[in-house]
Amino acid sequence: MTQQSPISSARVGVYVDVANLSLNGGYHLQYGVLREFACRDGATPTRLNAYVAYDIERARRDQPYRDRAFGFHSVLRDFGYKIVVKEVRWYQNENGRYAKANADLDLAVDVLTQAQNLDRVLIASGDGDFVRVVQALQNRGCRVEVIGLDNVSQDLRAEADLYLSGYLIPNLIPANTEDEEAPTTWGQIGSRVRGWCYWHNNTYGFMRYLKTIGPNLWVTDARNPDSPFDTAFFHDTNLPPVARAQSLPNRNLLFEFTLVQSERGAQAVDIMLAGQAKES
Repeated sequence: MTQQSPISSARVGVYVDVANLSLNGGYHLQYGVLREFACRDGATPTRLNAYVAYDIERARRDQPYRDRAFGFHSVLRDFGYKIVVKEVRWYQNENGRYAKANADLDLAVDVLTQAQNLDRVLIASGDGDFVRVVQALQNRGCRVEVIGLDNVSQDLRAEADLYLSGYLIPNLIPANTEDEEAPTTWGQIGSRVRGWCYWHNNTYGFMRYLKTIGPNLWVTDARNPDSPFDTAFFHDTNLPPVARAQSLPNRNLLFEFTLVQSERGAQAVDIMLAGQAKES
């Protein structure tokens, strides 16, 4: 669900490190939603670049791999992305043969070259190698936003003008649900969403989650009608065993949960850890 946005004259560039995201929780990432988020205030997507690895050697002998790659590239192009292919190269060391396809340099050169035509840049990656790129873009007058999933560099998060976990963006990563009749609209009662605990007291607390893709991300108070956020009450008994209540509230501990209606309003139940944390 998208919040009504004012028309913006901002020119936006989106640069996606596809390999980094795919290896860190983003295999099912919805690239149309990523574009929507980047242009959430009505901005113009001046550049949309997706940097993908492609193993030519494997493609020659593996028809299914070739077909999957072609299909994926076609989907990206349908959403307006330019595909920048980084060929996988194979190397040999004492441990055997290994592959490498690092698109960092390509992405860095492109975004720095194109920055003069951009007002805002969104880098979708968790790679700490982009810290200096972020600083250089900021020195050129660009606002820099970073979207990551698992294994995101703390330095990269700190350097960005805005960092937001991709797990929190409505529908960017499909929620885990086995109920085929559950509402598919993020934020509806009965749907599964992701958020974090922002207040906790003894045996209960409140989750905050991004209900809509809207421009006012700094308006976190859900009581404000301009806020894209909403809240849900929860009992500690609904927390997963590995999430210790005494560690709450915690902005970095993300949860996925189902919204149900209760006397207190929206309530979070069936709570599980989201992203990398669910493996810990």
